[in-house]
Order: sequence, then structure tokens, then C-alpha cells
Amino acid sequence: MIIRVRAPDGMFRVEVGLTDTLATLLQKLAPLMKAPTADSIKLTRDVGGSHLMAEFESSIASLGLKHGDMLFASIAASARPSVEPDAKFAESSKSSVPMFIRQEAVDNQLEKDDGLIRRKRDAGMCKHGANAMCEYCLPIEPYDPGYLAKKEIKHMSFYAYLRKILAQSKIGGDISGGLPPNFVPPLEDPDYRVKPNCTGRHLPWPGGICSKCQPSAITLQRQPFRMVDNVEFASPSLIERLLSFWNTTRCQRFGFLYGHYQSLPNVPLGVKAVVEAIYEPKQAWEEDGIKLNIESPEFEREMARVDAVAESCGVKVVGMIFTDLEPTDVPKKVVYRRHADSYFLTSLEARLGAYMQLKHPNACRWAKDGHFGSKFVTCCLSGNKDDDIDVSAWQFSNSAVAMQAADLLVPSSVPSKMCVQESTKTRYVPDVFYSYTNEYKLPVTTNAKPAFPVEYLLVNLTHGFPTDPNPLFKSKSPFCIENRDHLQQVQSLGAFKRHIRDADGSAEKLALVLSDFHLLAYLASLDILSPDEIKLVGKVASADSDQSAKELAGRVMDSSGWQTLLIMLQEASDSDLNHSGSMAAEASAGDSGGSGMSQSQPAGSSSALREPWACRHCTFLNEPSKVECDICGLPNDM
Repeated sequence: MIIRVRAPDGMFRVEVGLTDTLATLLQKLAPLMKAPTADSIKLTRDVGGSHLMAEFESSIASLGLKHGDMLFASIAASARPSVEPDAKFAESSKSSVPMFIRQEAVDNQLEKDDGLIRRKRDAGMCKHGANAMCEYCLPIEPYDPGYLAKKEIKHMSFYAYLRKILAQSKIGGDISGGLPPNFVPPLEDPDYRVKPNCTGRHLPWPGGICSKCQPSAITLQRQPFRMVDNVEFASPSLIERLLSFWNTTRCQRFGFLYGHYQSLPNVPLGVKAVVEAIYEPKQAWEEDGIKLNIESPEFEREMARVDAVAESCGVKVVGMIFTDLEPTDVPKKVVYRRHADSYFLTSLEARLGAYMQLKHPNACRWAKDGHFGSKFVTCCLSGNKDDDIDVSAWQFSNSAVAMQAADLLVPSSVPSKMCVQESTKTRYVPDVFYSYTNEYKLPVTTNAKPAFPVEYLLVNLTHGFPTDPNPLFKSKSPFCIENRDHLQQVQSLGAFKRHIRDADGSAEKLALVLSDFHLLAYLASLDILSPDEIKLVGKVASADSDQSAKELAGRVMDSSGWQTLLIMLQEASDSDLNHSGSMAAEASAGDSGGSGMSQSQPAGSSSALREPWACRHCTFLNEPSKVECDICGLPNDM
């Protein structure tokens, strides 16, 4: 379809599709209008410009636009130079004006909310009538110091923090429109690296350094805001199935959280991460830890494939989760080891969390470079003060992520302490300080070298489960979890054949069977279905209505890739099927998880671990209890 756009320089015709977003339209329009950036274009429905269009994530169809409709566009005054700029001015303008930023849908929603906290009329203090207000009942801002102190809020929500900063520029109310003229975005992530291209008269680092390019001293303190306020697991079965691995083997497990972000009603301008699935990548597991080769090409390819599947379902990676459990002599109880007197997260876990947040930056149009902080969360399954299994949720401060980016952090042998790197000829390490209260209740600032408490990098979050669960993936008979071959829970064509047998050619039943994230990840790993067919299966799994899912499942059944898969399933032998006993063991282990702990067989006594295994790298036959080869030292990843 064609959308006509009238601009000061003439009429333009932009070709878009019904499913394209307004952001796509602006990106196509920018070169036609010779606009410096897509977000510098102000698009309105009328000539006067009173109805500004800022729903960047909305589709053309949802905006009510039809073929041949006319819109009116202009370039913001701050983006139009009065004279031809020189190279220096162009470089500075480019660094201060971010390109078009595709924010999360929840960010666009919260920008429209003023976040004011409404208060009821105080019968004791208010002396006015019902239709009036005074200082005791006027709405207050979400960053009001008195409100934060009264509610004992250590970390305000990110958008409350943003409102506090914007208030200094007299900006409030609905901030979802375009940025004000000559407005410089106020947010910027800290950077503790030596600035490149220094204009000082010295050799570039490491040949020379000056006060302009060297980073300033770092003072670690509690971050006043948090990017995510709550982690919500869409269904308790997500935790139960993860715990089933530990219940069976007594070994730890790691997984990535896939879901989406929503607003949190009971927190002013709050954000929650809703977890819809947990994917368990390839890993070497032991009783006291986990080994991940996160920088290997194989790991990156595996996660890239899973991320593509998640995108087709409308979800993305929102965090990670791992277990740290040790049984006690009391049935269904575990050791309480993570508390204020020991540690909440170890230095190794903190560095991994900071690394993951660095890899998943948060898009923000209020930041100078278009990114600020991260919404990536870290969850841990461990014992609580009642010796029950519980979830703790965390994030790491922007300072922690910046220190990780500058290669300043080194995990120590003491779990509660993080070490600071030593300066070298190629690594500049600035001074690092942190404050604490001594035995005389006085604040003391001390040098963080060589080590400092990990708590100075943490931002704690809340977690929970919905009152009325409505998970995105609704399959009633879940498919076996990936990378659990050691437990005879093997994802294979035979297992898939048995899984879809109940569908019996019915599109309605097939739609329910396909609504399983682990099943979709397995289908993508087969390379039988084309990328478009995988996207279609993802739409089936995440359809918002039964009728829509049924129609999409019918299209899947008619696709050539699905027909090829059915032919391959006919050749799959029954010996390729998983043993029903192993699946039942997972179900029983999952049922006994949650807040307690089952007394299932310890590691090495499961039927899956009784037989020796041959290393696929050197063919050496290892003992069943070994998770690494005795000869070559490589993990048992068959």
C-alpha cells in the first residue's frame, strides 16, 4: 500500500505493508526528506500538527491507515542546521543525537503515564470540601522523597528516576511525543575506559594519557533506581521442571529465561519481567557448580537459533536462572547458605551477570547513545531461612556493567569479595572507593583495592507467581527438555512422533501440542522447516485465541516442510522413543519441587547414570558418575 506524505519540500509516496510499524515508515521516509535521523521527523495527521503520531511500535493497520491516506511531516527545528555545518559540528551533533530507537512496548506505554500517586482526602488534616485539594491530598510524584522513605523503597522504578531528571528541565506529563527542540538526552551509562581519539597533545593510549581522556575515580554506592522491579514466572511448572533435574541427579542446573516485559501496577511506573519459558543450554553439571562455554561458537550458534524461535513467538531472553542447592538430613529441606552474613551472589556469578547485562543493553531514546542500563535479570534457586527452596532475583548496577566492560573485575576465591584488576601497560585502572558504616556508626570511605564486597554491585528485585496463571505456552503434555540426554530424556524424532500422536490430524489439537517452547526449539534444530515455516509455527504457539491458533495450525499442516517432517516420522522406529519411565520420573520430581525437596535417588543412582559412557572425543569408556572424561577432560555432552 502507498502512504502519501506532504512535507515542506514536496509530496512523497512511501510503500509499506499492513504489518509494518510506524518506525518502518519513518525509516523509509528519512532519506526522501533528507532528514538526519528517523526520529527527527514529526509526523501528524493534520496540517496544524496537533495530533502527533508517536506510536512507533504500532502497525500501519492498527493505526487505521489505508492505501492512499495522507500524512504531514516536518523535520524538528533542532535537527535543521541554519548553515552548512563543518566537520567538527557534524561529529558533535552525531554523538549527541541518537538514531531512531526501537524501545520495548512497555517503555512506550509508561512514557504516556504521568506516574502521579493519587492520595485520598485526609479526614484529620484536610479542611476543604470534597471537590478541592490541599497539600495533604494533592497527587505526589513517584520520586517524592517522603513517599520513598515511608514505603521503605530502596530502589525507585527507572521511569520514576527518569521523571525526576526530566523535572529539572520542566518536562512532565505525557512524554511519549518527540523530544523538545535543542534538548540533550540526559541519560548516559558510565564509562571507565580510556577515551579514544583524545584531542590532547600526546600519543594515543597506551603511549600517553591526560586528564581529558583518563576515566575519573569510581565511587561505588547503592543505585537509586532499578530497570526491572519484579520477576514473574508465568506458571509454577517452570520452576518445578527445572528443579526436577536436581531432584533426580543432585547436580546444579542453568537456564535462560524467555519472556516479555509488562508494567507493574502496584509500583509507580514499575516494570516486571514475565517469564514464559526456561531454556537449558549445553552445560557440564556437577554437585557444586556448572560449567558453561559461553564464548564458544557452538554456544553462540545454539543461542542464536533459540533466540530466532523466541522472536517468532513474540518473546525474548529476559534473564538467566541457576540452582545452588544442597540437601539436609531433614526431608524436603535444603541448606540456607545465601544470607546477609555470608553472601547473596558470589563474585563469579556477579561477573557473569554483569557480562550478560552488557550483552543485552536496554534501548532508551532518553540516552545520548540510544542505550541505558539493561533489563536482563539474574535469578537463583537456593534455600531460604526456613530451609525451603526459594527464588531470589537480582540485577547489577550500571557501574558494575561499566566495570565489566572496562575489564576491571576479577572474581576472588572468597565468594563475597570481588577483586579489582591491577593496572598494566595496556589497562588503566582508576581509583575505586566504597563507603560503609563502622562500629561507631560513622560513614567511612575506603579504597576498594584489592577487593570489595559484592553487595555494592547488586540491585535486589522482587519475584512471584500470578494469582490466575495464563501462560503463553499452553501445551498440557510438555515436550522433553533439551540437553538432558543423560537422564534418557532425549529429544528425537521418535519422541516427537509420540508427542504429536494425540493430535491425530486435527488442526485444533495440533495447535495445542505445538504450544511448547522446548518443542519449537527442537523443530528449529532439525533444519527441516524453513525459517518462514518456523515463524508460522511460532505464531501457532503464541496465538491469542483458539480460533486463530487453529487457522494457523492448518497452514502449518499444509506446508511442504511439515509434510517432509511427517514422512520422516513414518520412518522413525519405536526404539527411538524415550522410555516412559524417565518422563514419569521427571513428572514426579517436578511435582515434589516448588517450596520443598523430594527424596529421589541421589546422583549416580538414577537408571540414566548406571551404565558407563564413551567420550565422543577420545572414545574412552568412563564411569557413570563422571561428568568429564578422565583422559581428555572434555564434558559428557553426548
